[in-house]
Amino acid sequence: MDKVTQDCPYPGCFFCVMKEGNPSKRRASILKFFRDLPSQDDDGQVLPISGLWNTAMAHPNDSEFIELGIFECMSALIWKGLKNRRWLSHDQNIYIPYYAAHIIGSYTMNMEEFAESAVHAGVIPPLVELLRGRLTWVEQRVAVRALGHLATYTNTFPVVASHGEILEVAIQLAMSSLEIVYSHFYQYVDRRLSYHCDLLTRGMGGVEMESRKAEEWASQLQCWSLQLINCFAFKPEFLPTICKPEFLIKLPGMWGGLVNENSPAGIGLLRTICHHKIGRGSVASCPGIIEALINIACSSDDWQYMAIDCLLWLLQDPSTCHKVIDKAVPALVDLAEITTLGDHKKLGDTIINVLQECLQSQGPGRSSLSSRTKELIEDLLSSRQRFKWEKNIPKEDLHIKQAAALVVKLEGNSLFSSGNISGAASKYSEALSLCPMRSKKERVVLYSNRAQCYLLLQQPLAAISDATRALCLHNPLNRHAKSLWRRAQAYDMLGLAKESLLDAILFINECSQSNDPDLSLRQNKVPDYAERLVKKQMRAAWLFREAATKLGGVHREGEAGDMYGQDTDDSEWETASESDIGNDGRDEMGDDDDYDSEWKNEGERKAKYEKPLMKDIKHGFNVQLTEDEP
Repeated sequence: MDKVTQDCPYPGCFFCVMKEGNPSKRRASILKFFRDLPSQDDDGQVLPISGLWNTAMAHPNDSEFIELGIFECMSALIWKGLKNRRWLSHDQNIYIPYYAAHIIGSYTMNMEEFAESAVHAGVIPPLVELLRGRLTWVEQRVAVRALGHLATYTNTFPVVASHGEILEVAIQLAMSSLEIVYSHFYQYVDRRLSYHCDLLTRGMGGVEMESRKAEEWASQLQCWSLQLINCFAFKPEFLPTICKPEFLIKLPGMWGGLVNENSPAGIGLLRTICHHKIGRGSVASCPGIIEALINIACSSDDWQYMAIDCLLWLLQDPSTCHKVIDKAVPALVDLAEITTLGDHKKLGDTIINVLQECLQSQGPGRSSLSSRTKELIEDLLSSRQRFKWEKNIPKEDLHIKQAAALVVKLEGNSLFSSGNISGAASKYSEALSLCPMRSKKERVVLYSNRAQCYLLLQQPLAAISDATRALCLHNPLNRHAKSLWRRAQAYDMLGLAKESLLDAILFINECSQSNDPDLSLRQNKVPDYAERLVKKQMRAAWLFREAATKLGGVHREGEAGDMYGQDTDDSEWETASESDIGNDGRDEMGDDDDYDSEWKNEGERKAKYEKPLMKDIKHGFNVQLTEDEP
């Protein structure tokens, strides 16, 4: 390639080529550059490649470089790096396979015709080699990203699928990616490859930045592997390979973490699997997976609706209904008050209709429902009939029922204040039976109050049920702060760190926007009890926790391994559910109406409950519920 300007010392400089004013000459020069680059051994090749990477990221739908042979060039460069280790280790060429695979992925992200051009250019074989781990996990990440894009399109998926090992490797990578990144980069700080550090931070950060970005990239490696598998899961012929118990059982736990919350990850793949009969059969037969789906369905996870879809499809399939119904029904009954969730309109009606069909399908020769399951469905249907009936009764009668419910609720408040938690729970149940179905705000309060009672009675499952009902009734959905906090505590009691963490974070977010003086953050400071719970759950739900527990903590030359993966003193991460509750199970979290929350025996209360954490809780951020709640 001829030198374009007299100022640049490099013949054929790509950046000078890009400045060429004559469009015809410019295209001809770019075409020659792409054709000649893989055969050249000059220093500085990474510079134009990184420039192309920036262009691909900024303009992924621009066809110019596609027409001029960029895919052929990138494919050849990847092969060169795989076959010529001497060239790879020279200058900064170690970066080139990463950039080349990333460029392929960016240009095939949106445009099917670009993906077809990439396949015709032969990009899949070198990407498969990177996927297999021929270089490092960093190149695996961009290879699985690119292959995931190519597998998305109808015309290019068959070519991807023709490489039989891709699916198997992607499954193994989804299961082992976090451990790979932890052991090959995160764990041993002083052994980190310099080009990995540069790619992660762009030279802008130290060890802490590298570690944070490594966690994000590890999550992406796992999620992009799941995305690739998801493309195969739409085809029934691949489901026997995907639906192995050892893989299925791990899917609910593959959630992307807080660093990659925009990916549906494992639950997204499970939803695709449950589209097919063979997939539903495998999911229904996998121990523990239904419970995991229920936990996601009854959480503030952004992908809650996907878990609900899975449960409904399993119930609608006669071959799987009997395997899951007794577990799924209690959760779905709690969710039946949902109106709209994402793109799902009248989701609560859909839940009720499916459960009604399950009830009606029982008969001679068919497996029967348990008495408890049948009772729950019948109670739900009765509630729906009650709602319809109340539409036809005079408003005066509804006001009378509402006033009666209020009286009973106040009796419950009094019992709660005196320490009779069981009595208070019974009164809230009575109030719910009186309160009109359309009085949603009042029913939110009653369910949330009763959830608090169940927490103090050490009944976390019942607390989760009532808190979930309150959150489903609330408008907007899943945004009732006090119910979020109570459910976060209940999930903490059960050791469900991710669910507790998501509710606790959303609780803090809601409090930051609340006008309620009992909830609004003081001086924008998160109270200690909420901060402690979040820290505890972030540690428990840390993406690398399992790997760190298995392989040991992080090491740095001259320093002992840190606490990651090690059991720490639980008292350091004492949660509000532990701190707020005294020896007799009472706390200062209070009730949803204003009343004097102090115990009758002030001296006894101070002796039992006065802890540093309680000083913050008792002054207004303790979910003291007001008369105007919610």
